[in-house]
Amino acid sequence: MSDQPELKAFWSRFPDLQHQPRWQQLQAQIRLMPVPAGASLFHAGDLCQHYVVVLNGSVAVRRFAENGREIVLYRVGEGQTCALTTSCLLAADPYPAEGVAETPLNLMLVPSAVFSELLGLSAAFRQFVFQAFGERLSELILLVESVALRRLDIRLAERLLQLAGEGQTEIRKTHQELAAELGTAREVISRYLKEFERKGWLQTQRGNLHLLDPDQMQQFLQQSA
Repeated sequence: MSDQPELKAFWSRFPDLQHQPRWQQLQAQIRLMPVPAGASLFHAGDLCQHYVVVLNGSVAVRRFAENGREIVLYRVGEGQTCALTTSCLLAADPYPAEGVAETPLNLMLVPSAVFSELLGLSAAFRQFVFQAFGERLSELILLVESVALRRLDIRLAERLLQLAGEGQTEIRKTHQELAAELGTAREVISRYLKEFERKGWLQTQRGNLHLLDPDQMQQFLQQSA
């Protein structure tokens, strides 16, 4: 690991490890792995072999229902970890969902046995692991609450404005991708987008959307609050 600055930068967060004689042996087993965009990282039913940190790039973790519908549970970005990976390592359970690289990635892989030992060796690393796990669990609870209790047209309008960003009007998302983001069927998303188009808020095109009146969409959200 000594010739890999990305890994050195990450582990410098945990100075208590530097005083552990065992650390020198353990770090030799930690490796960096590049992953191309579109690659599958794990599938439902796979066993977890490594604790994984995304050093750069983005991973979408998604769940498929028996009827074929999907929902994006969360994304893992730079410096973050996957809550399902942590859960599967701690409980020795298989993955209940799948992870896909949305962009090219650099991943840090910590073998499961090394991960278990590090939890006991470093209080700082242990805090990092469980704080990240707790934060992601809170996000999942909010997702369940949103899907179960909030109107879909409101959630769709919010997501479109988030994707557009400040001053942007082009959104490169298909109807199916938006459906996966919001945990519903593509036909439902298409129906709401047609309604938004009828109101003059956006224009639908193949593979992307063009916001025409984001201010009116924002006003709709304020009135619906």
